[in-house]
Amino acid sequence: MRDAARMEVVQRERRGEDRGLRVRTRSGELADELRTAAMEGDRRLIRQLVAELLGLPRVPGHSRVGLQLPVLIGLIESLRALALSDELTGLYNRRGFMQIGVRFLEVARREGRAVQLLYFDLNNLKQVNDSMGHAAGDLLLRETGDLLRALFPDYGVHEVLGRLGGDEFAALTTRPDQARRAAMVLGACRTQRPYANAPLSLSVGAAQFDPQRPVDIGELLEVAERAMYDHKRVARAPSAELFAQPA
Repeated sequence: MRDAARMEVVQRERRGEDRGLRVRTRSGELADELRTAAMEGDRRLIRQLVAELLGLPRVPGHSRVGLQLPVLIGLIESLRALALSDELTGLYNRRGFMQIGVRFLEVARREGRAVQLLYFDLNNLKQVNDSMGHAAGDLLLRETGDLLRALFPDYGVHEVLGRLGGDEFAALTTRPDQARRAAMVLGACRTQRPYANAPLSLSVGAAQFDPQRPVDIGELLEVAERAMYDHKRVARAPSAELFAQPA
């Protein structure tokens, strides 16, 4: 009898371990599926997966919340990233650029570091959309995002990039030489597209953030935008003329 009872206990423990392994495995799978659903904006699937997550059985040695909470935190982070990202280019959207930009300038102010804000306008997006369709325009926007990443390789560390909306982009950088080089390259950018007669053409404006006379991100954007329109009018301003200082 004792051997039979002992065997029953061992079998129950094994069944519990097997069930715990299945639950933990499914919890990890749900985390991946929820991140994917969040990035795709599939609300129906998100609700379905969260309901399954909340219904997972308790695992011996683990609280139910202990399994669910990391997955839900990951979902929240994915949704936050989605809310701050531009779906087409993968850069920050306007909201993300403004939120991250505020913190970026605050750190620069505390550390006494100058910052350059560059404001870009894709001149011929409407022409491409009208003549070749929005698929060609979307491709042009994605390639512009890729070009900015190449010009600002410290994106995510010492630099912030965003698509502000439509055909407008912006960058924050603490690397003044790199900012000036980027302005010169983009100011002369006339890259022929394989699908269009119209070249990729960008107008550029820039503003400098002085940590001794700090201004907010909104004012800095306004100054850089005005400089961009000045550049658009004169077509190819020398790089020194692209930099304006907030009054």
